[in-house]
Amino acid sequence: MAHSSELSERERQVLEAVIHSYVATAEPAGSRTLSRRFGLGISPATIRNTMSDLEEKGFLFHPHTSAGRIPTDKAYRTYVDSLMRVDPLTGDERRRLAEDIQGGGSAIENILRRAAQSLGVLTQELGVALGPRLDRAALRQVELVRVSSDRLLMVLSLSGGAVRTIFVEVPGIIADEALIGVTIVLNERLAGLTLDQVRTSLASRLRDVSTTPQAAELLNIFVQEGEQVFGRAAADPLDTVVLGQPSLLADKPEFASGERLRQLIELTETRQQLGRLLETRGGGPGISITIGNEHGDPRLEPFTVVTAEYNAGSLSGVIGVIGPTRMPYDKVIALVDHTSRLVSNLLC
Repeated sequence: MAHSSELSERERQVLEAVIHSYVATAEPAGSRTLSRRFGLGISPATIRNTMSDLEEKGFLFHPHTSAGRIPTDKAYRTYVDSLMRVDPLTGDERRRLAEDIQGGGSAIENILRRAAQSLGVLTQELGVALGPRLDRAALRQVELVRVSSDRLLMVLSLSGGAVRTIFVEVPGIIADEALIGVTIVLNERLAGLTLDQVRTSLASRLRDVSTTPQAAELLNIFVQEGEQVFGRAAADPLDTVVLGQPSLLADKPEFASGERLRQLIELTETRQQLGRLLETRGGGPGISITIGNEHGDPRLEPFTVVTAEYNAGSLSGVIGVIGPTRMPYDKVIALVDHTSRLVSNLLC
């Protein structure tokens, strides 16, 4: 496999021109078009010969119905790694992102939803975000709310602004005094611990509490079911995938065919698949980009995924965009990187 270092300067220039042309038009690039648009200083015949060489090396693809050529996944990878110059954001883009993301509530879910929507509109791709894993989130406050005679709602306020609600079944009406007493005990014994610590040590932390018989009965429910209750609260983030507007992708030429549109619909409807894809992309600063067949999943081959990690105190998640492999990487990368920084600043 040829790498960018094995390409001549002319091949690099022509490859970059083909990519820019195809990203802008969604039409295969021909030698005359490249000669007119990009001022490469070489004849159409020379451009045509260079494109043939690039095709032999696996960087370009020649559709049977066209005299032009389109980039392969390998071409996009080479472009991202060694040819691309990231476009700085305009002042308007910075202001719009800040206004969109800061407006509204401060809960993580709300911030991520606004960020994914705004990022999708600005990039014209599908904005996507994954909520942070909460097993390491610190418990700030517990609130117990009576929902019915045999059901309570436990509201957990966590570090980073996250909130989780869990229903707890109880054997009959719990007196207000007992409910208040148990709430006080839970906050005294559990506040400041991570959800994982709560889940694994709840029984020992509540064992020696001195309280009324009814409060003791309620505390015993938490002791018996604590691992399940708090385990649900700290569940794997596969169900916290936030999406922007899929219609922004549906209008692109790549999804004009029924098969491609079906793949797009399946991708947006199967949140677990998206969650698994995004969950593997954290682990450090910087931009993560996977293109086409690099995903190792045929269902994802039409797509590129560009993400960056955001931080919420000790927690982290990812935010970015999904789109066709034909995307303006220079602009998308700048927008994703800036958005992740804005989200981190709001959540820290």
